Amino acid sequence: MFLKRILYYLNPTTLFGKSDPNVNMRFMHGINRISILMFLGCVILMAVRAYLR
Repeated sequence: MFLKRILYYLNPTTLFGKSDPNVNMRFMHGINRISILMFLGCVILMAVRAYLR
């Protein structure tokens, strides 16, 4: 359930849809998506580095 919500939130098809008429809220959601993607990328990079050592 939790993973399903995250995958829906990070889905590229829902990324550019009009979700909220409030511009500030849309920017906040965009920044949240970017931060989640950067976090997941860093976790993957750390796992790969740990595996290669």
